[in-house]
Amino acid sequence: MGNGIAHVFALAGYDVGLVDIAETLLQHALQQVEKNMARQVKKEIISKDEAVLALARIHAGTDLKAAAESSLVIEAASEDVNLKKQLFRELSDIVTENTILASNTSSISISEIAAATNCPDRVIGMHFFNPVPVMKLVEIIRGIQTSDATFEAVMQLGNNLGKTPVAVNDFPGFVSNRVLMPMINEAIYCIMEGVATSEAVDNVMKLGMAHPMGPLALADLIGLDVCLHILEVLHRDLGDDKYRPCPLLRKMVAAGQLGKKSGHGFYIYN
Repeated sequence: MGNGIAHVFALAGYDVGLVDIAETLLQHALQQVEKNMARQVKKEIISKDEAVLALARIHAGTDLKAAAESSLVIEAASEDVNLKKQLFRELSDIVTENTILASNTSSISISEIAAATNCPDRVIGMHFFNPVPVMKLVEIIRGIQTSDATFEAVMQLGNNLGKTPVAVNDFPGFVSNRVLMPMINEAIYCIMEGVATSEAVDNVMKLGMAHPMGPLALADLIGLDVCLHILEVLHRDLGDDKYRPCPLLRKMVAAGQLGKKSGHGFYIYN
């Protein structure tokens, strides 16, 4: 997600500092950005010159202090609340008094993340969707203490990126995953209970419900470990058993079958 976010900001004309914990991860991210921009050039979505200029706007490094003079920092680390709180705690001590701190979290409370900082009024959620260069939606999530100025600036920024920002309040799973994950979970129950094959479940949803991708293929793309984590957050924070993760999902994650990124989920990938 981080390299996709860097991609769209650079194409929109912003200077981008891309930070990760290891040089190898940064090199992989930059290669992915270059590859995705080359695909856009081939499809004539952007020109070759636009791609060259955008790539030159991205500067990579492993030092979080690179964010010191940023107007906006977007965190796209793993869905671990303690990791995110630690990052935001550090960032709030590094950045300027005008910097907005945003999280790309797909389910964790923005208010809880903001409470770890010394600037909760400047903390907000910017939940992008994968693949970021293609998907238009960005959920903009207000925490309890998010200021109007922060919210309005980020909504405008979403438009500047060519995205469609949609305002939602800070509830577990926001709107997207509160609706999507129970559908994916139910599709997995269909597999566990032998109702149909993965291909059949996905075809029913694609051909009968006009979904561009079936729920099981989508789960593989998202990552089954991410799906499990989001369902656990929904189940814990909303206290309703309708969000209880399917046992088959737990088994697959425990077995390392995480979907596309591991090569094996509900489908096999080369």
